[in-house]
Amino acid sequence: MPGLIIAPRARIFHGHEWIYASEIKKSFGNPQPGDVITLKDFRDRPLGSAIYNPASQIVARRFSRRRQDLDADFFIRRIRQAINLRIEAPDLDETLCRIVWSESDGIPGLIVDRYGNHLSVQTLTLAMDMRKDLIRDALIEILAPKSITLRNDSSSRKAEGMEPCIELMYGENPGPFMVHANGLDFEIDLVDGQKTGLYLDQLQAHNEVAKFSKGLRVLDCFTNQGGFALACAKAGAAKVTAVDISASACAAARKNAELNNLSIDVIEANVFDFLKSAQPEYDLIVLDPPSFTKNKKTLIDAMRGYKEIHLRSLKLLEKGGLLSTFCCSHHASRELFLENLADASVDAKKSLRLVAEHAQRADHPVLISLPETSYLKGFTSQVIATR
Repeated sequence: MPGLIIAPRARIFHGHEWIYASEIKKSFGNPQPGDVITLKDFRDRPLGSAIYNPASQIVARRFSRRRQDLDADFFIRRIRQAINLRIEAPDLDETLCRIVWSESDGIPGLIVDRYGNHLSVQTLTLAMDMRKDLIRDALIEILAPKSITLRNDSSSRKAEGMEPCIELMYGENPGPFMVHANGLDFEIDLVDGQKTGLYLDQLQAHNEVAKFSKGLRVLDCFTNQGGFALACAKAGAAKVTAVDISASACAAARKNAELNNLSIDVIEANVFDFLKSAQPEYDLIVLDPPSFTKNKKTLIDAMRGYKEIHLRSLKLLEKGGLLSTFCCSHHASRELFLENLADASVDAKKSLRLVAEHAQRADHPVLISLPETSYLKGFTSQVIATR
């Protein structure tokens, strides 16, 4: 098997699973893009098996600490293990969750989301994309779904030299269909919808934030399909306003409100502009924007964006008001994001008390030695004083 000799002091010796070009001492056996390769240290001792793509900044991703191939048995075994992990997780519906989460489940670059009888798949590494038929067959054998959609519209595929695409891998296009989550009905469309229409990683946070909302006037910014807005309306919020720049997202939020017989005001607007002109008439503001940064180069600009929405939101809240804010970029650490919120509170001349902390659900497990698997963080804080 071809492979790489890893240079001393590479991060893999500290438990990380990625190999960058600067960490390679030399290659042997002429490895090709998408190959399974063996990794060895500078003393020729085996370090395990990895997938290889020299076109990517991450040249190799280890998926096993022993010699292992990516064959049908491998995918069946690893996917079964991932599903069993979700079944064992408390308060997690394994029929509506992420059943495979890339490196966290030992299959780098493969993401599988389950929506009842329908699956949405992403192959974000070249090796997984080259083996998507094996993946499809494994999923059919294990879950017998009605359809499998290859939802490869993520911009991260470009880093692996692949173009975005959406195609049906198995079955017939289900079109829009209903799923039930947190006591609410949502209409999703895996093939033609914006993303899927429902972000599984935030379902837990929807409930956590909604617990604070009874009797309050709620503003849900970057509402997408209305997840936080609907959860708060169901929990007894006095009034709910949802804002998103996307016309299709606003339409989906209105449709979901109608499906659940809930009343929310949906406004199509740029959130930054909306917050500038909004009146201080809210008791709870939710900020759940898309990632402001996909890489370290734009992190500073991203933090400026978070600072602006934090500052403008805090200016709209009086004493006792609540702000729930989320960041879904692993490049912005928990500490950096919390510091950003604290800085905004100083500029807004308001003191905050942390009342709840939010993280990704159990279907998005985190590897301690691979911090990139931990990306979603959130804080709910309360204004306790104004100066």
